Parts: sequence; C-alpha cells; structure tokens
Amino acid sequence: MAWIVLVLSGVLEAVWATALGRSEGFSKISPSVVFVIALVLSMAGLAFAMRTLPTGTAYAVWVGIGASLTVGFAMVTGAENTSFVKILLVAAIVACVVGLKVLH
Repeated sequence: MAWIVLVLSGVLEAVWATALGRSEGFSKISPSVVFVIALVLSMAGLAFAMRTLPTGTAYAVWVGIGASLTVGFAMVTGAENTSFVKILLVAAIVACVVGLKVLH
C-alpha cells in the first residue's frame, strides 16, 4: 500500500510543480489553488509512505517520479524543448526509480 501511495504522491508532485509554474508567482488563482491542494496531498502521501519505507528510498522515488513527469509533460505540451538526450536522461531517472523499487 505504501508504494501505491508513494507513486500517487509523486504524480501529485508533478501536478503541484506544473501548477506552481503556471500560477505566475501566485498571481493566477486557479493554478495557485491547484498548487496548494496538490502540494498538501503530495506531502501527506509522502509522509504516509515514509511510515513503512526507508526515508531515502521514499524521497528519491517521490522526487524521481515528480521530476520525470514534470519535464515529460512540459516537453509534450511544448513548454520545453524536446531532444533525444533529454528523453534519454529522463528515461534514466525512471530506470533509477524502478531500480529502487526492485531493490526494496
């Protein structure tokens, strides 16, 4: 159960990071509200997962999922340039997250 919550929390990290960027310094209400809600839920999920998973593993997986989804979404929507090297590096982050799960 902790791993499922951790993955969902990582997805919410990508949501709050994207919303933060779109809030334009909290000057736009809708993305700011999405940011706060996703942030609270993401942190709560991370805290829940850390009750049974090692802190380092849980945090690395949470950050890896959030970072890879955030940059992936930005590339798909055109907010960031896409390159083979960037895709390869994001794939490496995903591989490391999978590796941490396998080792646990």
